[in-house]
Amino acid sequence: MAREWAWALALVVLWYGAAQGGIAYLFGVSPGVDAWLRDLGAHVLIGGVLFLMARSVMRFALAMVVLFSAFTLGNAMKLAVLGGPVMPDDFVAARNLFLLLDGWQFWASVAMLAVPGLALLWMFAWRMPRAWVALGSVVLAASAVSANPAPVSSWLDEQFGDWVWNQRGNYEMRGLPIHLVQEAARNLSRRQQAPEFGEVDDALRMVGATQPSAFFKAAAVPGAGAARNVHMIVLESFWDPVALKQAGFSADPIDPAFRKLWKATGNAHALSPVFGGYTANAEFEALCGFPVQIDAVFFEGGLRRDVPCLPRHLGEAGYRSVASHPNAAPFWNRINAYRRVGFEQYWSDRDFVLDDMNGEFLGDSSLYRQVLERLEPVLNTGQPVFNYVLTYFGHMEYPLNESRPQLITARTDNALVSAYANTVYYKSRELMAFLRVLRKRDPDAIIVLFGDHLPSLGWNHGGYAESGLLAPSRSEFSDEMFRTLVATPLIVIDGRHGPVRTGDLPLYALPGLILDLLGDERDSMLRFVARADDVLRVRPLPGLHFTLEGRKALRVCRSGEVQVGCEASSAWLEAVSVLSRDLFNGAQHALQLPEHLRGLQTVEVEMDEVSGAAVIEDAIDTMDNEV
Repeated sequence: MAREWAWALALVVLWYGAAQGGIAYLFGVSPGVDAWLRDLGAHVLIGGVLFLMARSVMRFALAMVVLFSAFTLGNAMKLAVLGGPVMPDDFVAARNLFLLLDGWQFWASVAMLAVPGLALLWMFAWRMPRAWVALGSVVLAASAVSANPAPVSSWLDEQFGDWVWNQRGNYEMRGLPIHLVQEAARNLSRRQQAPEFGEVDDALRMVGATQPSAFFKAAAVPGAGAARNVHMIVLESFWDPVALKQAGFSADPIDPAFRKLWKATGNAHALSPVFGGYTANAEFEALCGFPVQIDAVFFEGGLRRDVPCLPRHLGEAGYRSVASHPNAAPFWNRINAYRRVGFEQYWSDRDFVLDDMNGEFLGDSSLYRQVLERLEPVLNTGQPVFNYVLTYFGHMEYPLNESRPQLITARTDNALVSAYANTVYYKSRELMAFLRVLRKRDPDAIIVLFGDHLPSLGWNHGGYAESGLLAPSRSEFSDEMFRTLVATPLIVIDGRHGPVRTGDLPLYALPGLILDLLGDERDSMLRFVARADDVLRVRPLPGLHFTLEGRKALRVCRSGEVQVGCEASSAWLEAVSVLSRDLFNGAQHALQLPEHLRGLQTVEVEMDEVSGAAVIEDAIDTMDNEV
């Protein structure tokens, strides 16, 4: 038996050396040198527990290699593409991957999830008591962490550190198993009571907000100015590639008409909460007026209540609100999320003729044409419309069909940079063609368009690092790089008045700006945390935030670090967090009259109870919608 144990643990050590060398060579990522010993120890410990469950050394070896390799490869790929390691929330969001991928990529992803599970079942010694004892010990340990996550999280932070704003740095100083356990304990420790009325009232005073009208109370239709249509176009991965100075493009990929229009706005930028993915977080901010401060998809776990976001607020004034996105309807929980924010209609892939496909993505020109055809009957009735369009064309790997030949060449060896430049060539021109039709058809409309996030241009920030725009790792970022990381083109058109000079604007400030342009002065939560004319603008990101004052002054405030000048913005963000938990996951005290006027006792609502019920409700609603 001792010989078998020696073989089993030696196999873990051999696998570890080969795997770490492999991901360092292929992806340019690996734990830091100081973490190798503790990371190897964690793998050996897990390997020992697995061997206790195994029928034989051979079965253990195969299952161990498959399981460890799947986690290590998946983590390395996420680090290289998006700049951060695997997090506990990624396991919840994994189902969305299957809605996006097709062909070999789909089956490879299925295999990455299914094969390790099958290998563990094949390995397990079903008739041996030691296997069940080992499994029971794992269950007990997980239960203990779940029951006491806060002290476990604090202890792990003391032992291994926590770099709040730099999750890649956390992985590098911990290794993958310790990182996952530490962040899982932190996630569990965040389960807390929804804010009580007093906390919410204090938070409202902190952000300078006034109480809005009671939720669902019929709002008086404002003046004629508010009857103007609103068109919001969210452009998948839309960014200006000319900033890549080392790419050596043969021509400017952006349509000159777009450049002219964008220049009229002062080359304004939207400041997104995400880089390279998680589009739903950019959507949430632009629709609900609150920032996302977590490294997770807010539509998936943070939005559990019906809320008066922009679609519902406009709906109370007689607008018809329609969301269009030619992707699978349930992706990022959009069926339920769109309903919760107030959309009356959601047109997804099954509602469009998929006649202009670039890989799996419907071309923008076809999407725009079909949306306008569907809206035409409503526009003819005179009922005001909130038309929300999220494009799909522009996803990595940036495929083009035969009708879109590659016209832009580049000197760089980075194939993604060249592919992306050609994608932007067509996206910008198809957008401008649509805008010409839309402005002629609806000259008084408010039109808002912006990129949801920057594109991914290769591992470890690839093309950006080549041109010096971003460093390969966040730990090496200058302050300006954090703004670069999230800044996409923003254009707001105020009907016949033309483009609006907004400056660089956090996405959560857009709903308030739209209400201002409409002349809609009704009380609204959409003005709780931001106004378009705010001098100081705050862009939260997971683990840090930066502030902008005017166009030049920028200050980056990193969580866990004492920095002069960050006290006010940090306190403001804490108040915003309280309001966000109350509105989207709690008792919604902020939408009610102050307690001394209500004369009613507030009801405490457990966050987990609200979330649990809503998860079940969302699952039922999703099945109903799919049927």
